[in-house]
Amino acid sequence: MKKIFILISLICFHQENIVAQTMKLADILDSIQSSHPVLKMYEAEVQSLDEAAKGARSWMAPEVSSGFWMTPYNVNLWSNKGSAGPGMGQYMISAEQMFPNGKYNIANEKYMQAMSSVESENRKSTLNELFSRAKDNYDAWIIIEKKLLIIDENEKLLELMITNAETRYKNGLGKVSAYYKAKAAQANLANIRIMLQNEALQKRIALNTLMSRNKLSEFSIDTSITIKEYANSVFDSGLFYTSRSDIRAIDRNIQLTYLKQDVEKQSLNPQFGLQFAHMFGFGGFPEQFTLMGTVKIPLAKWSSRESKANIESLKWKAVSFDNQRQSMANEYAGMAYGLIQDIAAKKKEMLLYEDNIIPALRKNYQSTLLAYEQNTEELFSLYDAWEALNNIQLEYLDQLGQLLAFQVGLEKILEIK
Repeated sequence: MKKIFILISLICFHQENIVAQTMKLADILDSIQSSHPVLKMYEAEVQSLDEAAKGARSWMAPEVSSGFWMTPYNVNLWSNKGSAGPGMGQYMISAEQMFPNGKYNIANEKYMQAMSSVESENRKSTLNELFSRAKDNYDAWIIIEKKLLIIDENEKLLELMITNAETRYKNGLGKVSAYYKAKAAQANLANIRIMLQNEALQKRIALNTLMSRNKLSEFSIDTSITIKEYANSVFDSGLFYTSRSDIRAIDRNIQLTYLKQDVEKQSLNPQFGLQFAHMFGFGGFPEQFTLMGTVKIPLAKWSSRESKANIESLKWKAVSFDNQRQSMANEYAGMAYGLIQDIAAKKKEMLLYEDNIIPALRKNYQSTLLAYEQNTEELFSLYDAWEALNNIQLEYLDQLGQLLAFQVGLEKILEIK
């Protein structure tokens, strides 16, 4: 019985530790980077391409043949019996090997080795997208937690207001209409809390999904907020050529295009081969051999048309890629400057909330509460003051959420973890 009690205690303690686990954003991002299946898919694809590149310098398989050579159908002629001369016919064994063009093999190897670089950059681009989704969900959860704190605080104020109003009504000192309005507001706060708690659960599920964990695994988050400063940053197009993985992937595609073009050029060079055959003669016919060289001549007009067309096509494909990367860099620069302006404007709005609007409404509530306690103000006035303060505090958190979303959007464009 004692052992069972200890086991149950350990299980409960373990569950409490799980519930109490607090994960910072950096921990979540590290978990995504190490365990998300789509990233492992890219890693496997890179490994696959690298392994395939190891066979870039392979030779063509040798050809070996065996059979009768210039042998008459009449088997009686195979033997020299009854004739003065040797028999007719031979049995041949032959081997043929084509030798690869060295320059072609080198060009093909460089092309195949570079193929995985595109997938590597695509992996980084996908990782940036996953990080952005995690940050959005994490920041949204922070705002939800702060809203819940505001609701808890304002619910206590409302509860005091309702209790006081009930006492006054019993003593014939208050109006019942304002009391019912406050009770309705209390129920509305409970409704908002349920909605926010569900949203928090959805954010936790989304983050667990991104980390490839049990979707209902419980953890809490660090609700501290860091507002970063990007106001003095310069976002010229050149910055994104080095910072954006998707643009670097296009650069790798341009390199691949030129490498493929070089492969096509090298395929126009001649290719040599060697053939050797040994013949065993029948009926005393002497043994013979054949040694012949082979050359493929792809430079002929009728055989080089496809390669030359591919070379020209790849040239224009590289031009297309280059225009695409310029367009993307230009677009990202515009988006970055736009977000910088949004962040600057939102910070100014936040200062107005922090320095003017919220302090003024808080003082309005406090002065109205004091007047209500001194019986110089009605419950209606106190409720209106409370409602204005509650709404503006929640509105402030909405503005803070928008500021964090702008910051995440900018970090996504700059590929900042």
